[in-house]
Amino acid sequence: MPEITRRTVALLLLGGCTAQQLAPPPPGGWVSLPPDSVAGAGDPTRAAILSTASVFGNPASVAGNPAAAARAVAQYEFLATEIPTGPRWVGFQPTTFVLLGQGRVALRNALGIAQDAPTQPIIETMFAASRALMAGDQAAAERVLTQPFYNPGGAALLAKLSALPLIPQVNQATSMAQADLMRQDRGTYSRPGGGNRS
Repeated sequence: MPEITRRTVALLLLGGCTAQQLAPPPPGGWVSLPPDSVAGAGDPTRAAILSTASVFGNPASVAGNPAAAARAVAQYEFLATEIPTGPRWVGFQPTTFVLLGQGRVALRNALGIAQDAPTQPIIETMFAASRALMAGDQAAAERVLTQPFYNPGGAALLAKLSALPLIPQVNQATSMAQADLMRQDRGTYSRPGGGNRS
Protein backbone atom coordinates (compact mmCIF):
# COMPACT_ATOMS: atom_id res chain seq x y z
CA MET A 1 0.00 0.00 0.00
CA PRO A 2 1.43 3.45 -0.82
CA GLU A 3 2.87 5.22 2.20
CA ILE A 4 0.43 8.14 2.08
CA THR A 5 -2.55 5.76 2.03
CA ARG A 6 -1.25 3.77 4.96
CA ARG A 7 -0.64 6.93 6.95
CA THR A 8 -4.15 8.14 6.11
CA VAL A 9 -5.61 4.87 7.36
CA ALA A 10 -3.61 5.22 10.55
CA LEU A 11 -4.86 8.77 11.03
CA LEU A 12 -8.45 7.66 10.63
CA LEU A 13 -7.94 4.89 13.14
CA LEU A 14 -6.36 7.01 15.85
CA GLY A 15 -7.87 10.41 15.05
CA GLY A 16 -6.44 13.73 16.06
CA CYS A 17 -2.79 12.92 15.25
CA THR A 18 -0.84 15.88 13.97
CA ALA A 19 1.77 15.76 11.25
CA GLN A 20 4.48 16.15 13.89
CA GLN A 21 3.13 13.22 15.90
CA LEU A 22 3.26 11.03 12.81
CA ALA A 23 6.88 12.10 12.28
CA PRO A 24 7.18 11.12 8.61
CA PRO A 25 10.58 9.81 7.61
CA PRO A 26 13.05 12.69 7.43
CA PRO A 27 14.48 13.50 4.00
CA GLY A 28 17.28 11.40 2.65
CA GLY A 29 15.62 8.40 1.03
CA TRP A 30 15.86 4.83 2.23
CA VAL A 31 17.74 3.96 5.38
CA SER A 32 19.90 0.97 6.24
CA LEU A 33 21.66 -0.62 9.16
CA PRO A 34 25.40 -1.36 9.06
CA PRO A 35 26.61 -4.94 8.54
CA ASP A 36 27.57 -5.28 12.20
CA SER A 37 24.05 -4.49 13.40
CA VAL A 38 23.40 -8.23 13.75
CA ALA A 39 25.72 -11.16 14.38
CA GLY A 40 26.24 -13.66 11.59
CA ALA A 41 23.73 -13.96 8.78
CA GLY A 42 20.70 -12.91 10.80
CA ASP A 43 17.93 -10.60 9.63
CA PRO A 44 18.91 -7.09 10.80
CA THR A 45 15.36 -5.72 10.79
CA ARG A 46 13.99 -8.65 12.76
CA ALA A 47 16.88 -8.36 15.19
CA ALA A 48 16.20 -4.63 15.56
CA ILE A 49 12.53 -5.24 16.37
CA LEU A 50 13.35 -7.77 19.07
CA SER A 51 16.26 -5.79 20.49
CA THR A 52 14.45 -2.47 20.73
CA ALA A 53 11.41 -4.10 22.35
CA SER A 54 13.73 -5.52 25.00
CA VAL A 55 15.77 -2.37 25.60
CA PHE A 56 12.97 0.19 25.55
CA GLY A 57 10.66 -2.08 27.51
CA ASN A 58 13.30 -2.27 30.26
CA PRO A 59 15.83 0.55 29.85
CA ALA A 60 17.39 -0.38 33.19
CA SER A 61 18.84 -3.38 31.34
CA VAL A 62 21.29 -1.03 29.55
CA ALA A 63 21.89 1.38 32.43
CA GLY A 64 25.56 2.30 32.46
CA ASN A 65 25.99 0.77 29.01
CA PRO A 66 25.80 3.65 26.51
CA ALA A 67 27.19 1.45 23.73
CA ALA A 68 24.13 -0.83 23.89
CA ALA A 69 21.79 2.15 24.29
CA ALA A 70 23.29 3.87 21.24
CA ARG A 71 22.73 0.74 19.15
CA ALA A 72 19.11 0.59 20.32
CA VAL A 73 18.56 4.24 19.40
CA ALA A 74 20.00 3.62 15.94
CA GLN A 75 17.84 0.53 15.49
CA TYR A 76 14.72 2.42 16.54
CA GLU A 77 15.48 5.25 14.12
CA PHE A 78 15.80 2.65 11.37
CA LEU A 79 12.55 0.90 12.29
CA ALA A 80 10.58 4.15 12.44
CA THR A 81 11.32 4.61 8.73
CA GLU A 82 11.58 1.02 7.50
CA ILE A 83 8.41 -0.47 8.96
CA PRO A 84 5.92 2.15 7.69
CA THR A 85 7.44 2.10 4.19
CA GLY A 86 8.98 -1.35 3.65
CA PRO A 87 6.90 -3.86 1.66
CA ARG A 88 7.85 -6.71 4.01
CA TRP A 89 5.80 -5.12 6.78
CA VAL A 90 2.57 -4.46 4.90
CA GLY A 91 0.74 -6.81 7.29
CA PHE A 92 1.66 -4.78 10.35
CA GLN A 93 -1.16 -2.79 11.91
CA PRO A 94 -1.48 0.85 10.83
CA THR A 95 -1.51 1.77 14.51
CA THR A 96 2.06 0.50 14.74
CA PHE A 97 3.18 2.93 12.03
CA VAL A 98 1.69 5.84 13.95
CA LEU A 99 3.17 4.72 17.26
CA LEU A 100 6.63 4.39 15.73
CA GLY A 101 6.42 7.97 14.50
CA GLN A 102 5.20 9.26 17.85
CA GLY A 103 7.94 7.29 19.57
CA ARG A 104 10.58 8.83 17.34
CA VAL A 105 9.43 12.32 18.32
CA ALA A 106 9.55 11.37 22.01
CA LEU A 107 12.94 9.65 21.74
CA ARG A 108 14.50 12.59 19.91
CA ASN A 109 13.09 14.99 22.48
CA ALA A 110 14.48 12.90 25.34
CA LEU A 111 17.98 12.75 23.84
CA GLY A 112 18.16 16.22 22.32
CA ILE A 113 18.12 15.11 18.68
CA ALA A 114 16.75 17.61 16.17
CA GLN A 115 13.34 16.56 14.88
CA ASP A 116 14.26 17.48 11.30
CA ALA A 117 17.53 15.55 11.30
CA PRO A 118 17.79 12.89 8.55
CA THR A 119 17.72 9.37 9.88
CA GLN A 120 20.78 7.81 8.25
CA PRO A 121 23.38 10.09 9.89
CA ILE A 122 21.84 9.31 13.28
CA ILE A 123 22.10 5.59 12.60
CA GLU A 124 25.71 5.93 11.45
CA THR A 125 26.90 8.13 14.31
CA MET A 126 25.15 6.07 16.98
CA PHE A 127 26.74 2.88 15.68
CA ALA A 128 30.13 4.60 15.38
CA ALA A 129 29.87 5.78 18.98
CA SER A 130 28.90 2.28 20.07
CA ARG A 131 31.92 0.78 18.34
CA ALA A 132 34.24 3.36 19.91
CA LEU A 133 32.87 2.67 23.37
CA MET A 134 33.24 -1.07 22.93
CA ALA A 135 36.86 -0.43 21.95
CA GLY A 136 37.34 1.55 25.15
CA ASP A 137 37.70 4.92 23.41
CA GLN A 138 35.20 7.24 25.08
CA ALA A 139 36.85 10.34 23.64
CA ALA A 140 36.23 9.06 20.11
CA ALA A 141 32.61 8.31 21.00
CA GLU A 142 32.18 11.85 22.30
CA ARG A 143 33.70 13.29 19.13
CA VAL A 144 31.44 11.32 16.81
CA LEU A 145 28.39 12.45 18.79
CA THR A 146 29.35 16.10 18.45
CA GLN A 147 27.08 16.84 15.50
CA PRO A 148 24.84 19.83 14.74
CA PHE A 149 21.72 17.69 15.12
CA TYR A 150 22.68 16.59 18.68
CA ASN A 151 22.00 19.28 21.29
CA PRO A 152 23.79 18.83 23.54
CA GLY A 153 26.00 16.19 22.03
CA GLY A 154 29.31 14.67 23.06
CA ALA A 155 29.71 13.78 26.73
CA ALA A 156 26.24 15.10 27.61
CA LEU A 157 24.60 12.78 25.09
CA LEU A 158 26.65 9.84 26.34
CA ALA A 159 25.40 10.58 29.84
CA LYS A 160 21.81 10.43 28.60
CA LEU A 161 22.51 7.15 26.82
CA SER A 162 23.97 5.77 30.05
CA ALA A 163 20.69 6.43 31.83
CA LEU A 164 17.92 5.96 29.29
CA PRO A 165 14.54 6.72 30.85
CA LEU A 166 11.43 4.69 30.21
CA ILE A 167 9.77 6.51 27.32
CA PRO A 168 6.15 5.26 27.15
CA GLN A 169 5.64 6.05 23.45
CA VAL A 170 8.80 4.18 22.46
CA ASN A 171 7.98 1.24 24.74
CA GLN A 172 4.48 0.98 23.26
CA ALA A 173 5.71 1.27 19.67
CA THR A 174 8.39 -1.40 20.03
CA SER A 175 5.99 -3.72 21.86
CA MET A 176 3.45 -3.34 19.06
CA ALA A 177 6.10 -3.98 16.40
CA GLN A 178 7.20 -7.12 18.20
CA ALA A 179 3.59 -8.32 18.49
CA ASP A 180 3.04 -7.67 14.78
CA LEU A 181 6.20 -9.61 13.97
CA MET A 182 5.00 -12.57 16.02
CA ARG A 183 1.62 -12.49 14.26
CA GLN A 184 3.37 -12.37 10.90
CA ASP A 185 5.52 -15.34 11.91
CA ARG A 186 2.36 -17.28 12.72
CA GLY A 187 0.77 -16.24 9.44
CA THR A 188 -2.08 -14.40 11.19
CA TYR A 189 -1.56 -10.79 10.23
CA SER A 190 -3.84 -8.00 9.10
CA ARG A 191 -4.39 -7.42 5.40
CA PRO A 192 -4.45 -3.82 4.10
CA GLY A 193 -8.09 -4.20 3.05
CA GLY A 194 -9.17 -5.48 6.45
CA GLY A 195 -9.54 -8.87 8.01
CA ASN A 196 -6.84 -11.36 8.83
CA ARG A 197 -4.83 -13.80 6.84
CA SER A 198 -4.27 -17.26 8.26
